[in-house]
Amino acid sequence: MYKTADTRLARLDQEGLSELLRNGLIGLEKESLRVSPEGGIAQTPHPLALGSPLTHPYITTDYSEALTEFITPPMTDRVQALQFLQDVHKFVYQHINGETLWSTSMPCVLEGGKNIPIARYGDSNAGQMKTVYRRGLGHRYGRVMQVIAGVHFNYSVPELFWPEFQALEGDGRPLQDYIADAYFAMLRNLQRFGWLIPYLFGASPAVCKSFLGGRPTNLQSFDPYTYYLPYATSLRMGDIGYQNSKEQGTGIKACYDCLDAYVETLSQAIDTPCPIYQTIGVKVNGRYEQLNANILQIENEYYSTVRPKQIPDGMEKPILALKRRGVRYLELRSLDVNAFHPLGIDEEQICFLETFMLFCLLHDSPAINVFEQREIDRNEGAAAHRGRDPNLYLQRNGQEIRLQDWGREVCEAMRPVAELLDQGSPDGEYMKSLNRQLLLVEDPEQTPSARMLKEMRSNGESFFDFAQRKSLEYLEYFEGQVLPIGSDELFRQETQASLERQRSIERHDKVSFDEFLVDYFAQQ
Repeated sequence: MYKTADTRLARLDQEGLSELLRNGLIGLEKESLRVSPEGGIAQTPHPLALGSPLTHPYITTDYSEALTEFITPPMTDRVQALQFLQDVHKFVYQHINGETLWSTSMPCVLEGGKNIPIARYGDSNAGQMKTVYRRGLGHRYGRVMQVIAGVHFNYSVPELFWPEFQALEGDGRPLQDYIADAYFAMLRNLQRFGWLIPYLFGASPAVCKSFLGGRPTNLQSFDPYTYYLPYATSLRMGDIGYQNSKEQGTGIKACYDCLDAYVETLSQAIDTPCPIYQTIGVKVNGRYEQLNANILQIENEYYSTVRPKQIPDGMEKPILALKRRGVRYLELRSLDVNAFHPLGIDEEQICFLETFMLFCLLHDSPAINVFEQREIDRNEGAAAHRGRDPNLYLQRNGQEIRLQDWGREVCEAMRPVAELLDQGSPDGEYMKSLNRQLLLVEDPEQTPSARMLKEMRSNGESFFDFAQRKSLEYLEYFEGQVLPIGSDELFRQETQASLERQRSIERHDKVSFDEFLVDYFAQQ
């Protein structure tokens, strides 16, 4: 059933084109909470020495002022990408004054949403919009849910590959349209097989009880301070994580048949009022509580494990950027922070993810109908909550299949892609990574989620104790690292440049925030 990918690879090889696939661009985005020495979310503002989170290309914030986000530029060399990520971590650690970067996706020592500071981006209209959007998320989903951290893996196929592949496939459409359709086919397969990511890399089988804030739960008590599920891999990707939990009530489900359908469904959601959110109000007592009272405030509110991306031009709406210039790369969002590595992601994971991405590009990918979408949603939740259960069966085309059997099939089908990528990697790192993941498929006890629970049990640790121990271990690791002079200079220059860019944006604002929002949403 996976012969299409093999056939396409064979044809590429016959034409001498397969090597074009070996220089895809990789970008990493990693979130980490700044926490106090006691393990609570830092109440301090984003340090001025780290620049402006509104305009800094490598250091910003996500939902909370304390949720730091590290961004690498796109690179063809995974080792260089990881080195850049390490350097930016080291630079940040030099400026957070005794605070620690939390080592896990799930936060701890939470005292309710009121103690989670929303990120601030200055007085410009663009900066206010980012803060108001987050204020709206807090009203809609609760602030606690928004401080879950993750890792995003960004990937783009080499540009030189596309025209050759299009000619090989006998497709005569405009190249931009062909590329968009190919990326959406890849995206659909990433959803079909996406349950494999939390199974292999999930690192949140347990959560601090403070995260639930006393709400009823089906989770089990691991100890007086920790909830867990015995076979969970990624509670972050489960029903307590950041999901569009009101999806059924609001009727929003993005369509991934093609770029036009995707843009249309998200545009409709952004333009359609939602009675639930209308009760919040938009501008209340002179302060914006959300950007609007529609199903989605903006596109980013729609949670998905993978997103098509195009770089907006200034304040251009992201869906308009996609519509005008097509898909530039895909953003895989289902990775937990790797609690067993200081950077939250390692080289072995990157090798597997690149192989996985290209397999999903080359394998056939029909449209997803409503029945398959239900299977995809069910499989994702099942893998997150029960992925290591040896008796777990997933749904595939109306039939049940054991997770281990399907995982083995997919990994074996990826071998030709790994072999291709290893032709440019003398150490055979892609095949080594694939073989390692096959071991995890065969033996769930070797997965990160199982290892975490095993360490907690053997050390008599709560989730907080485990996460704090790893956080302090990585603090010591980064204290022992030397930041290269060139990297230090780059980050210092970008810090100052970002602050100046923010001041320039604030100086050049010519309209009120009310007018700014009207103009922004009026873009066609």
